[in-house]
Amino acid sequence: MYANAQPLSPLRFIERSAEVFPRREAIVYGDQSWTYREFERDVRRFATALLPHLSSAAGSGDDPAASGDAGEHEYLGAEQLTRSLPTVAVIAPNLPAMLMAHYAVPAAGAVLVPLNPRLSTRELDYILGHSEARVVIADSSVLDTVISAIDGREGITLVQLPDEQAGIEPVREHSYGEIPTFERFLDVAPREAGRAASSDEPAVSYEVTDENSPITLNYTSGTTGRPKGVLYGHRGAYLNSLGEVFHNGFDGATRYLWTLPMFHCNGWCTTWAVTAAGGTHVCLRAVRPDAIWDAFDNQAITHLCGAPAVCSIIVDADEAHALDHPIRITTAGAPPAPSIIERLENAGFGIVHVYGLTEVFGPITICEPQESWKELSPNDRAQQMSRQGVGMVQAEAARIVDTEMNDVPADGETLGEVVLRGNNVMIGYYKDPEATEQAFFGGWFHTGDLGVMHPNGYIQLRDRAKDIIISGGENISSIEVEQALYSHPDVIDVAVIGVAHEKWGERPVAYVVRSAGSSVTGDELREHVRERLSGFKVPDTVTFSDELPRTATGKVRKNVLRG
Repeated sequence: MYANAQPLSPLRFIERSAEVFPRREAIVYGDQSWTYREFERDVRRFATALLPHLSSAAGSGDDPAASGDAGEHEYLGAEQLTRSLPTVAVIAPNLPAMLMAHYAVPAAGAVLVPLNPRLSTRELDYILGHSEARVVIADSSVLDTVISAIDGREGITLVQLPDEQAGIEPVREHSYGEIPTFERFLDVAPREAGRAASSDEPAVSYEVTDENSPITLNYTSGTTGRPKGVLYGHRGAYLNSLGEVFHNGFDGATRYLWTLPMFHCNGWCTTWAVTAAGGTHVCLRAVRPDAIWDAFDNQAITHLCGAPAVCSIIVDADEAHALDHPIRITTAGAPPAPSIIERLENAGFGIVHVYGLTEVFGPITICEPQESWKELSPNDRAQQMSRQGVGMVQAEAARIVDTEMNDVPADGETLGEVVLRGNNVMIGYYKDPEATEQAFFGGWFHTGDLGVMHPNGYIQLRDRAKDIIISGGENISSIEVEQALYSHPDVIDVAVIGVAHEKWGERPVAYVVRSAGSSVTGDELREHVRERLSGFKVPDTVTFSDELPRTATGKVRKNVLRG
């Protein structure tokens, strides 16, 4: 360590807030609450309980599969992609234990694998095998699925996480054997929390020697194949968290409502960011309109994040009413329809629109509002706010490039791929150095998203490369067609895909969810689109349904719609 150089890690945030704000409310869940002193105490208990289950030799670099030299690559950490890592998987909704795991697991010298409790046995089987999880902590409601996934594997410590607030009792008897509860797991043999039991056992520490070492392993949604394991480093997590603090305006008065899954990009790093600001985490097990509005009314919520689908749930709720205090909502996951943005603003919400991917710690660009936009009509301002914007303060500027890595003209029309770089880009894909090399071609991360660059330097997505519809040689942006449909007042959800066509190659078709009581027809919606877009972009058919298939993070599973 040097007097003028300290490795960066978000673990410092819990240490600092416990020191500076020991009595401040840190976590609220139902009728439970923790001060920052109690938060840090339980993090240390958690980390101490993990120590006996983690081998000190893991991640040492002695794995014979480890290969490569960072100097041979255009990215840091290449040698870590094939190294066996000590990992701890937590399969749970937004509970306090999941939040604590973001500190306790790395403090114990391991890598956190946060997972969606709605994953299937097959998905969990692959991820837990791929990550080589040594400890698996699972919500009691999904124990059967988890046990089926780990069946036959040795050396795994399984812990269950009951939830009294939600009426989920611990499983007392199971053919698998006795499964300790989380609280019982924390009650390790009495010794000073964080102090090693022997000289051979590592101690709990909030310091790291290498800021580029892994802190979490996040898995992509895997809608088009097996999920990839995305490694995050301590440095990137630290800097991205501070970017979240800056752009969201977090401070000590922040009361952050957990509508965004913590298992998704570590909650866009707000698991660490809110703690850095000394704010309060208000945990929410499930995204239900009544629970959200109850928190707005009774928990003095100031901030939340969510996909456009969450935004729709909020404004369409029976409980919706005029806000009596400002609430800032950050949305991403899919380009929000201008109509949704307009409705949120009318309801009194401040909107922050960001863009990112799992591979870049969540958000990496933000649609920074300009003063001149205040003079625009609500609809025109919402059109501006729906763009993906510019690089966040902790990131480099985004580029739109052609296949030769040349920047496309900033004309708002020329299509190219969005490429990104900066401190909040992943270490790489775990156990997949080939895919990592491909993703980092030319020294930039290739998103696979297609977009345009506007004259003011703001990027705007047009589509995923795989979702662009090519009809008669013309490119049709499914996003553009979706937003035209969204502009109809009776449309609350929509997805557009391309289907094979004998003459044109592909043609767009739309899947639409209508608002309650609406009788709008497919022909009326097609005419609505025709008034806004070229005729060849009008969907051939409109199919109505009660809901669209979505991932846990709000993205439409277009592969399911394609059949």
